[in-house]
Amino acid sequence: MSGRRGRRGEQLMVPQAEFASYYGRPVIKAPSWSARDIAGYFFLGGLAGGGSVLAAGAQLTGRGGTATAMKVSSLGAVSLAAAALIHDLGVPSRFPNMLRVLKPTSPMSVGSWLLAAYGPAAGAAAACATTGRLPRIGAVATGTAAVLGPAVASYTAVLAADTAVPAWHGAHRELPYVFTASATAAASGMALVTGPLGESAPARCAAVLAATAEAATVRAAEERLGMVAETYRQGRAGQLMRCARWLTAAGAVGAVALGSRSRAGAVASGVALLAGSACTRFGIFAAGVASAQDPKYTVVPQRQSRGAARRAGGAVSTSPEGFAREE
Repeated sequence: MSGRRGRRGEQLMVPQAEFASYYGRPVIKAPSWSARDIAGYFFLGGLAGGGSVLAAGAQLTGRGGTATAMKVSSLGAVSLAAAALIHDLGVPSRFPNMLRVLKPTSPMSVGSWLLAAYGPAAGAAAACATTGRLPRIGAVATGTAAVLGPAVASYTAVLAADTAVPAWHGAHRELPYVFTASATAAASGMALVTGPLGESAPARCAAVLAATAEAATVRAAEERLGMVAETYRQGRAGQLMRCARWLTAAGAVGAVALGSRSRAGAVASGVALLAGSACTRFGIFAAGVASAQDPKYTVVPQRQSRGAARRAGGAVSTSPEGFAREE
């Protein structure tokens, strides 16, 4: 065979070429979203949704101080989240325009309707709790916000994973769990900061569970991503994700060790949990941008997927987003 060795130990005379895109330009367009607005929106939405769940639990268990504090903080968080989203859209009228139709297959459409339903519920719950009036309406609003809270906290992960950005799309199975765990950590941190010390036991338990779940789900996402996981470990994203791990772990340990005995310890632990959750969201956002800017994170995993499918004898097609899939 010309240009090759024998069948056994076959070797190409010309080494396989390394991939390079035309003029070194990215293969896909990097997200045009503002990091401050959209990563901040990810964080604030998680804080609001997780806080509503904790508020409902606190109300059911007779922890009125914590319930009121979490209802007010959830209203503040979702208000700031909506402001950040509208600011990124550029034209405020674009948000109500998204409510003209409901498309169940569109994460953006579903998310817009979630915010439209959750915001008034969170507002009514906070208003009734702070004024002491209309307790029945307040209870219904609290329950509604708690039911919608997990979806508000995690739908942004589905929104990000629905793009062609390798660091997000490749972790589409794990990312909603990462966001939910991060939201729980943020909400438990807010409860430690704003709630009475004597009512902090559920928040301390939630902090430990959230820290453990976040570490496990981030690790699972990195394992699935393979080489694309480099974007979570290098550069600005790597710095943010390392800060997130240390802050979340320190907040959980502090909540257990100091959260029940010292007001200062509870506040410090809560602030660490909030900061860790924010670093997680901003780190994931930065990893996505980095993976879109470097062509190898788009092309190499696609080639590997094609090669694996070919070895398995399956047919391979390419999705509209540019990712290979086996048929």
